[in-house]
Amino acid sequence: MSQRQLPIILALGTTQTLAWASSYYLPAILADPIARDLGVSSNWIFGAFSASLVISGLLGPWIGRRIDVVGGRQVLSMSNVTLAAGLVLLGCSYSIWVLVAAWLLLGIGMGAGLYDAAFAALSRIYGQSARRSITGITLLAGFASTIGWPLTAWGLETIGWRNTCLAWAAAHVLIGLPLNLFFLPRVKDGSSTEVAALKPHIPLDRTMILLAFAFASAWAVTGAMAAHLPRILEAAGATSVQAVSAGALIGPAQVAARIVEANFLSKLHPLVTTRLACLTHPVGVGILAVVGGSASGVFAVFHGAGNGILTIARGTLPLAIFGAENYGYRLGILGAPARISQAMAPLAFSLLIDQLGSRVLIVSSALSLLAFAALCLLRKGAHAAE
Repeated sequence: MSQRQLPIILALGTTQTLAWASSYYLPAILADPIARDLGVSSNWIFGAFSASLVISGLLGPWIGRRIDVVGGRQVLSMSNVTLAAGLVLLGCSYSIWVLVAAWLLLGIGMGAGLYDAAFAALSRIYGQSARRSITGITLLAGFASTIGWPLTAWGLETIGWRNTCLAWAAAHVLIGLPLNLFFLPRVKDGSSTEVAALKPHIPLDRTMILLAFAFASAWAVTGAMAAHLPRILEAAGATSVQAVSAGALIGPAQVAARIVEANFLSKLHPLVTTRLACLTHPVGVGILAVVGGSASGVFAVFHGAGNGILTIARGTLPLAIFGAENYGYRLGILGAPARISQAMAPLAFSLLIDQLGSRVLIVSSALSLLAFAALCLLRKGAHAAE
């Protein structure tokens, strides 16, 4: 990692941590108190949150194309403003309709400000050499839940959920916006990348379809486990303490896997590491099935490690296969099904858990294995060398 890359990685890692903590990880802490205050079911809050993820996915191609043209500085800076506005509106919500409007605005901000946009910004700066910088920002932002959940919980207890939302909004204006504005470089006008991005031609060929399917399958598992892990583990025989303790291991496992990827697996083609990452969840499920609930922690480590590498792969694998040209637009197309499946998975798995209990892990393992199978049908450098 060069000295020139480090300030950008530190800045983007910080703004990504802020963006994830104040949007994606917010409902886990604030959904119930918001619902009580507004006199509605918490399902309304999670429903609005799911809609925001769908919006972020649908906006992905347009946002990616915009980054291809003007670079990430403008788009990521605007995401800070949009997320801040959504958080202010959320903090001022006194009806369900204002709350829904706030989450729709937050969905726009997430589409322009989470990993896909950051990966596209790094590709616009470093081109084909962006892999290490992508790994670097995911390594830092892997602590988003570790930092965000305690801060949000502390804010809820000390200043209430409304002021907590306003505090996160202030952080976007005072921390996130300056970092994105001053550390992300302006891109040169009139480059070949810009010309290509104005009229991009991204055929939905076999490789694109297989990649989109693999990411959508893998991210459905991620969304389901993020929402229901303790409940599933308790159904598998774990105590409530074991289930909660296992959940706490996922974040460190993700970060540890990213460190391993950066230091030991970086010489492997991303296709190889992505295939391996798709197998860790089924392996963890197998151990849990054989040993029982006492192996909840082992399962969580396997699942978290795979998820940590899959997050990197979402940025590095398309770059390795297709190259840097029109990368942001392509990433937006590939990411849209993944965002939508991630949004739908919590509700779908909630219904399945009612019927199957812990056997729902058979479904999640099947999805992971389907993603693995799709990746096995791909070839290294299928397009990049053309």
